[in-house]
Amino acid sequence: MAKVLLGMSGGVDSSTAAALLMRAGHEVIGATLVMHDIHEKDAAAAKDVADAIGIPHHTVDMREDFESFVLSPFVSEYENGRTPNPCVICNGYIKFPGLIRLADRLGCEYIATGHYCDILHDGDTHYLLKAKDQNKDQTYFLNQLSQAQLDKVLFPLGKLDKSEVRRIAEKNGLATAEKKDSTGICFIGERNFRNFLQNYIPNKKGKIMTYDGKVLGEHLGLMYYTIGQRRGLGIGGQAGDDGSRWFVIEKDLKNKILELTKNEEYEEIVKILTEISNNSSNEYLYFIS
Repeated sequence: MAKVLLGMSGGVDSSTAAALLMRAGHEVIGATLVMHDIHEKDAAAAKDVADAIGIPHHTVDMREDFESFVLSPFVSEYENGRTPNPCVICNGYIKFPGLIRLADRLGCEYIATGHYCDILHDGDTHYLLKAKDQNKDQTYFLNQLSQAQLDKVLFPLGKLDKSEVRRIAEKNGLATAEKKDSTGICFIGERNFRNFLQNYIPNKKGKIMTYDGKVLGEHLGLMYYTIGQRRGLGIGGQAGDDGSRWFVIEKDLKNKILELTKNEEYEEIVKILTEISNNSSNEYLYFIS
């Protein structure tokens, strides 16, 4: 069996991954990468789990790299009217490289995480596979991992449903068996997203308008909206409104205008969103090329 370095967050998923790896006969070492101050509690919780199941645990401070490669670009993207996905960048350029470096220092043959993802190692080619639990599948968030990074990766939860993971955790007496799932962006946590962004970007109010110039209301800042959004627009009922949904179709940064359209223009919406997606798909990755 192999020596495996397992990324641990102190939650039920990574805890169960540890139990499964140990049951398979592997020598498991736990590791928590602290990306932000909010992760210090995760590191403490992960160490408690590691102590309880009898494996060593390491904490690695990655805050400086995280600030440079994830947090700063994340804020910059919002300032420029785009909606980034920091988890994709973090996994490919911070988390997995950090785990691999530590694994090399500790003489581990593999790294593992509690992601809901599966993997196929076919010679020198490695394929990410969707998890059995489609509601929890996280392959998208791992799409920037290179072949070299995937070479020695294990995903113990890939063939399990979340309910099975909790049952295994309970059967193994893990204190995390009933722990609530974390949601949203990990470095924001339970904090209000708008309040978080306000620490970095000042509110710039502007008009909410239809693309043909009708004023519908006022927004607090374009950074709080994303193309295609149809909930939480804050415009309430409009006179003569037929009840159909409004969609965000454009964010005019120069004039601070949030443009909306209704779902009867669905084909036009799809066309515009497709063009935007095609044009911006690589914009968030400019700093890693």
